[in-house]
Amino acid sequence: MEIIVGQPPRTIMEVYEMLPEGTLAELIDNQIYMSPSPSFFHQDLLFEISLTIRKHLKSSKLGTLVVAPFDVWLDQSKNAVQPDIVVILEQNPAKIDKAGRFVGIPDLLIEILSPNNKEHDLHKKKDLYEKFGVQEYWIVDPETNIALGFALKDKRYIKISEEIGKISSELLKANFNF
Repeated sequence: MEIIVGQPPRTIMEVYEMLPEGTLAELIDNQIYMSPSPSFFHQDLLFEISLTIRKHLKSSKLGTLVVAPFDVWLDQSKNAVQPDIVVILEQNPAKIDKAGRFVGIPDLLIEILSPNNKEHDLHKKKDLYEKFGVQEYWIVDPETNIALGFALKDKRYIKISEEIGKISSELLKANFNF
């Protein structure tokens, strides 16, 4: 058996690309963050919210929705994330590439908090999504069912909603109860 040794990775993005499919990992500002599998409560809420929004997107023909794990490459070099819910509107110029990942800026992202990553989603990822221009960002806490929403106004996030059991999306012009 002949072993062929390939070139070692030269960038952290190349290391990220070498991770096995389904690995729960993100690359933010050239640093890899890994996380354990989400809890039952996280996944239950993820599917409840995603089914409601997906139904609205399909009936209104506004766009599509994808759930994690799914790679979103915000740029080609040092930022690749796996948001829990990704909404891509029809008019979005970026599309799914031939490797099956989204390269560009999604229109709306939702993160469901896990006990060990609250600060990561509330600060690091919020700042990253704001920097890249994601139009709407929602953070949902499965312990309290509080949905906290932010919309991009003049390149800065402003809080648009904080409700229990409800996402009131300005972008999608709809309310989603969970």
